[in-house]
Amino acid sequence: MPDSVEEIWDLATQPGFLAYAGTTLLLMAIVVVFIEPRYGQKNILIYLGICSSMGSLTVVSIKAVGVAIKLTLDGMNQLAYPHTWLFILVAVICGVSQLNYLNKALDTFDLAMVSPVYYVMFTTLTIVASSIMFKDGAGQSLSSIASECCGLVTILSGTILLHAAKQKEAASSPASTWPLDRGISWYISVGSDNLLRNVEDDYFAAPQSSPATP
Repeated sequence: MPDSVEEIWDLATQPGFLAYAGTTLLLMAIVVVFIEPRYGQKNILIYLGICSSMGSLTVVSIKAVGVAIKLTLDGMNQLAYPHTWLFILVAVICGVSQLNYLNKALDTFDLAMVSPVYYVMFTTLTIVASSIMFKDGAGQSLSSIASECCGLVTILSGTILLHAAKQKEAASSPASTWPLDRGISWYISVGSDNLLRNVEDDYFAAPQSSPATP
């Protein structure tokens, strides 16, 4: 656990994470300016790629803000450091951008496609960014890292297979055969004085064919 926001800032400014963040922002700028206007409505990876990349930066920023809040509540005020407010600004900007492109993906493509692809990309990039910045894998044995990778692959594969099976089931379900071109009229018998009882006896309504138009 870092002892201050300055220590988190040192982790964020190390060459490895700067290279990751710079490469991510450069690629996202190219995609947003040149690729997204032409292929965003056709390829689901465009919107979700932008969303997942921004999401990985959002997660590490939120983690830094969470550490700052915890240290502040423990009596070590971190709000006086400008780094804290910079992390908050990055989290807000990346979070808003992430939600914007996620909504675009949901408006353009089916949820059954968006959900598994977004889960896989967002989880993978978040683990990569967090590992580079916070050195989450430092001190772990090779077998432990291999077990975590196998668990990640299992979860991601299961998510994709579940949504693929759900989408296949929905596509193979028979469509409704109700003749929509037939007119429908509804009647409620009011032959007795007790209207509510009469409605209950008549089962509320009965479908009838409308008269054919000449």
